[in-house]
Amino acid sequence: MNILNRLGLFGGVAGVAAIGTLAGLNAVKAATTRRGPEIYASEDFTVFSRDRSRVVTTEDDVPLLVREVGPADAPLTVIFVHGYCLRMESWHFQRTQLAHRWGDSARMVFYDQRGHGESGTPAVESCTIAQLGRDLAAVVEATAPSGPVVLVGHSMGGMTILAMARQFPELFDDRVIGVGLLATTAAGLNKSGLGRNLNNPVIDAFRLAVRTAPGVVQQARGAARAIISPILRAASYGTEVSPRLVEFSDGMLSDVSVVTVVNFLESLELHDESEALPVLGDVPALVLCGDADMIIPFSSSKALAAGLSRAELVRVRDAGHLVELEFPQVTSDAIDRLVRRAVSRREDRENAALVGGLERTDVG
Repeated sequence: MNILNRLGLFGGVAGVAAIGTLAGLNAVKAATTRRGPEIYASEDFTVFSRDRSRVVTTEDDVPLLVREVGPADAPLTVIFVHGYCLRMESWHFQRTQLAHRWGDSARMVFYDQRGHGESGTPAVESCTIAQLGRDLAAVVEATAPSGPVVLVGHSMGGMTILAMARQFPELFDDRVIGVGLLATTAAGLNKSGLGRNLNNPVIDAFRLAVRTAPGVVQQARGAARAIISPILRAASYGTEVSPRLVEFSDGMLSDVSVVTVVNFLESLELHDESEALPVLGDVPALVLCGDADMIIPFSSSKALAAGLSRAELVRVRDAGHLVELEFPQVTSDAIDRLVRRAVSRREDRENAALVGGLERTDVG
């Protein structure tokens, strides 16, 4: 009898739900979401719905929903890339805080990755980090065809940036002037954090089920979520957080198609974008991670920063994986510092080139 039959996936999902809950039990035991005082009682978590929107179509015809904040002719574009099982709203606090801080000096671009939020459903074979990198390149080309760009990615979004750098190194010669890599890693997810928690036969069974009978798995949403959700929810926060914030982030997790959740697992575990590091060697960078992150251990971020000569490494004490939501001001401040460093360095290089050109003219 194969494992799918033993789990009762096709005969009934109750057993799968029970076993799936056990699959996430270690993570839940290690960290449970402790709810703190309600500091966001009046917070409007729907601001993105009022921002101007457009659709960018990828090379394989998947529509990506894009939203923008700030003037279209701003001198700088900052593109935010969300993480696994999230959507652009995970940048809620950065969208509100940085829009107020930057004003007309920058345009912020947010989008839902394929299979997430309001973007299109991708084919199974396209659920890879490499493809996400190509998607990001398409978003850059469509929303910022000229002018300087700063990229900021969280978790899988950071991996997306690294995948783009590996495949399109020419964009980092002049166009991309800074990168923010939050709670992410260049490689090795299968050896620690999320990869270790997902290394079990129950997850393997669901991977196979998605490929052979995706409709059945989608109908068994509750059972499938019983496997993945405890792990992700338990790792979201390291401190006591607002009940409304927990509800907000849980809503993002619950809205993602189970098929999408499972389809990206293998790529997340096996991804290796280490070849991107030399491309980013001279680019101002931010590497930020919580020291209570169970998905991406801080040691992974420390190793990532060591490979980037112009990186600022920020360790956020007690923060879990959703550091941008749990410690929004710390995160926004760090992104602001990155943007200021990137713009300053670009201006210095342009001035140096101008002076060099004048000197050559004088000599001639």
